[in-house]
Amino acid sequence: MLRAAPIPALVPAYAYAMPLPRIYHTEAIVLSRFELGEADRVLTLLTPHDGKLKVIAKGVRRPRSRIGGAVEPFAELHLVLARARTFDVITSASVGHAWLALRERLESTATAWYLAELSERAVEERAFAYPVYALLRRAYQLLDDGMAPGRVARWFEFGLADALGMRPEVERCVECDRVLEQDEQFRWVPMLGGTLCSRHLPPPSEQTPLSLAALKLLRAYRRLDIEAIAGLRLPREVETEVESALRSFIRNVLEREARSLPFLDEVRDHRARVGVMARSADAEVLPTG
Repeated sequence: MLRAAPIPALVPAYAYAMPLPRIYHTEAIVLSRFELGEADRVLTLLTPHDGKLKVIAKGVRRPRSRIGGAVEPFAELHLVLARARTFDVITSASVGHAWLALRERLESTATAWYLAELSERAVEERAFAYPVYALLRRAYQLLDDGMAPGRVARWFEFGLADALGMRPEVERCVECDRVLEQDEQFRWVPMLGGTLCSRHLPPPSEQTPLSLAALKLLRAYRRLDIEAIAGLRLPREVETEVESALRSFIRNVLEREARSLPFLDEVRDHRARVGVMARSADAEVLPTG
């Protein structure tokens, strides 16, 4: 008597997936770090293909560490990592590109820390983050090249919102989708996604007037490349207005204020005071006759 062959049990597809290799390579930029134990350091990295990672650099604080001089902020690193249960471990590190000039100017350095913090908060661990990685890498290069830190920061903020799918609206009213006209009044409403035209009452919280000049500059950040924006000559009050607008927008997107902003503002204020004092001293020594 013939018997039917037993039907094989269905095996989930993931059972056939190849295991991840224990050792892997990646480029990375250090976003933040903290000390662990007597000699180790935990780094938060941004990578082009593996997203945000928390890894451990064992023994990095010892004087004879092989990787101690490499795993520093403001450089693109080439890393070899070993997968582990809690934190992956750096087994080899070298500097692919170091933005050394950036570190020589305090305002550029403070701005770089601010951009790193925004990147860390914007990206989930192990999530796709190549657009943010490319944006941060270019921002560091611009700072290293000596571009005005404020304009690099505004360009980055706009680009980060765009990379997250939350680009601020500066062409049309966020309420009625009508093209904004030059002869009307504008309100900046981050919680609604951008600019509100004069036909609508703004919500009672977090809304500010927006001048036509500031709206034009916001449009420039949307339409132009950063090199073109760097050449614009603008009144200081317009740049300050746009700075406030984009900072409030990013705060709304990330749902918190960046911790590094007070230090950045302190550095900028100090530089401004020094500049005023230097101009005053120069004026005092000019001949009067």
